[in-house]
Amino acid sequence: MSQNITAFLPYNGFEHTNKSIQNLLSTNLVKKVYLITSDSKLIAPANSEIIFVENTFSSSSMKNIISKTETDYALILKQDTLIDIGQFGLERMIQVSSDTGAGLTYADYYEIKDDVRTPHPVIDYQIGALRDDFNFGFLLLFTKEVLQFAANQEPSDFKFAGLYDLRLKVSRQYPLFRVGEYLYSTIESDTRKSGEKLFDYVDPRNRAVQIEMEAACTSHLKAINGYLNPTFAKVKFDEAEFEYEASVIIPVKNRVRTVTDAVASVLKQKTNFKFNLFVVDNYSDDGTTDIIKEFASKDERLIHLIPERKDLGIGGCWNEAVHHPKCGKFAIQLDSDDMYNTENTVQKIVDAFYEQNCAMVIGSYQMTNFKLEEIPPGVIDHKEWTPDNGRNNALRINGLGAPRAFYTPVLRRIKIPNCSYGEDYAVGLAISREYQIGRIYEPVYFCRRWEGNSDASLNIVQQNTHNYYKDKIRTIELTARIKSNKN
Repeated sequence: MSQNITAFLPYNGFEHTNKSIQNLLSTNLVKKVYLITSDSKLIAPANSEIIFVENTFSSSSMKNIISKTETDYALILKQDTLIDIGQFGLERMIQVSSDTGAGLTYADYYEIKDDVRTPHPVIDYQIGALRDDFNFGFLLLFTKEVLQFAANQEPSDFKFAGLYDLRLKVSRQYPLFRVGEYLYSTIESDTRKSGEKLFDYVDPRNRAVQIEMEAACTSHLKAINGYLNPTFAKVKFDEAEFEYEASVIIPVKNRVRTVTDAVASVLKQKTNFKFNLFVVDNYSDDGTTDIIKEFASKDERLIHLIPERKDLGIGGCWNEAVHHPKCGKFAIQLDSDDMYNTENTVQKIVDAFYEQNCAMVIGSYQMTNFKLEEIPPGVIDHKEWTPDNGRNNALRINGLGAPRAFYTPVLRRIKIPNCSYGEDYAVGLAISREYQIGRIYEPVYFCRRWEGNSDASLNIVQQNTHNYYKDKIRTIELTARIKSNKN
């Protein structure tokens, strides 16, 4: 193969950049290496040239990349880190790109830590993979043809969302293809556990970035006919009779350390209506069942359900309560790890249904440790949600917030997926296709992070499984919206 790749690397002046440059050039496929930086004091190492930009992944930076790509391919490194190309790694990426007609080709990789290489697989792209933090790995191989295609789409002027906008535009016409092989190695700099990364997208410090990401995603949805205008069906709250106005639902399995606090926070609620509490006990064997029985013996509002089925996830447990004859008009979520922060939470949530005429309400919560001491990023209020564009932006973000509450007749029609991850997100997206989702922007809930959380420390295979499923949920929903817009 001839030298038909132009490489673009973010540059902060680190010594490892020299090694990456030499490694790329040694493949005899890379004709030119450009270093992208906003630091005007930096000097380019040998065999490279600097492109000075205001922001590394701005729209302006992407235009520079496109204009300077005179070869058949452009290789973009997403982060200033050491890159060690594997045996014929770039040859393989080019071969797959050519064979599949991919506009963007990416691959699995190895992480290097203490001179040990650990496999880091990524996941396949699908049309619902709209997350701006979708992990393509560190190397993205674009063809010159698709870069020109993207350049001819609607113009953009993003400071932060340039690369995200670029790959969305490419995906409209070309496949984004994953090579399921480990083609290079790198040093992973974000060594936080999975549970510590979950809330990056709602960190207030990232707000300006998120606004741009939303704009890029919304533009893309309009281009592919997946955008929904801000018109909503009116909710009729008198379509069925209910003995109870509201039911709080707590699915639980083996939460002996936390279930007491969760249940107690519900039973002390003060409302001007009748409510009850369903604790769906999914065959706990650590003493949780005894605690629930003790509560139920003292307070008839608590309904202790043990399902007949033994194949239920969290969603299936929710279905058991939602379809129970004593379920209230509004079904309100509480995780067994967490607790309401005041005695007025249930009242506030029910009031929001009527005030905002919505089929689902999502509150805000405060991140705490097990002792209820606030931990970063603090209050999660999901202010990125707007009444007009929330249901479109919901296809980009990885969750809708908590606590979640539903108008029971709508929830009974949709049904909840019988799984233990993403089930609430799937329901929320489906509801938002037709109805408005209401919001409460003040904390009504303590979200306790501790070592017992199911997502506290997932390995990469588990993280990939979760991410792939949520992308699949988005694919289903986006496909349904496109289909609906054609009718």
